[in-house]
Amino acid sequence: MPHTETTGSDQGLRIRTDVEFARAGPGAGPSAIVVERANLWYSQKQALFDISMDIDARRVTAFIGPSGCGKSTLLRCFNRMNDLVDGVRTTGRFLVTGQDIYAPETDVIEVRRRVGMVFQKSNPLPKSIYENVVYGLRIAGINDRATLDAACERSLRGAALWDEVKDRLNESGLGLSGGQMQRLCIARAIAIEPEIILMDEPCSALDPIATLKIEELIFELKSDYTIVIVTHNLQQAARVSDKTAFFWLGKLVEYGDTSQLFTAPREKHTEDYITGRFG
Repeated sequence: MPHTETTGSDQGLRIRTDVEFARAGPGAGPSAIVVERANLWYSQKQALFDISMDIDARRVTAFIGPSGCGKSTLLRCFNRMNDLVDGVRTTGRFLVTGQDIYAPETDVIEVRRRVGMVFQKSNPLPKSIYENVVYGLRIAGINDRATLDAACERSLRGAALWDEVKDRLNESGLGLSGGQMQRLCIARAIAIEPEIILMDEPCSALDPIATLKIEELIFELKSDYTIVIVTHNLQQAARVSDKTAFFWLGKLVEYGDTSQLFTAPREKHTEDYITGRFG
């Protein structure tokens, strides 16, 4: 039997703590990210508790749960964005394609190149559409025009935006619609050819039509990238993800195939959340 843990503060909730119990079961592909007994504190406040899970390569994994449950905090661990917050302390191991990204010798800049991120609010730079896309390449010292042109077209096509902007690449990225700006940010993320794309509520500020385009794009991108998405929209998680993880109070409650988790959750707390009894 897998190990489970119950404390009084969990209100009877069983929390999975073994790496083996957190893994998703038979048929799982190779792991792009492995998390082993991860804990995180903001100063004296603990935000993540003993998280262990594997995230499969070239699949979409969704993190769900109420606000403040640790979803985005865990997501930001995967490219060490939490390092930018004063007073953060992390324990445990985070392996990205086999590399311990918190090891002392790790190059954080290289980690963030390999693990791109798309934020909740689209954040295009006050530059042209073209310069937005190639910004990361220029930072890396690439200035060859032919290389940049090819990367711009490839990335905009990958973000399903090329046909809409190919005749106005020199116009400001700030002049695009909300959905287009978010796809521009996705193009910027994939221009540096990451292995993993993190998305922190990428559709929360978008209308239903723009949301649908982003969801279709996520489905297309997973053939080339591992995608981890944080979402409060349960229907979105059910539509776009292969696996779903449910978090509660900084703990991983349940993790498995999306179809199984939404139709026959193993944990009563998961069932209560996805059926709207709380959250």
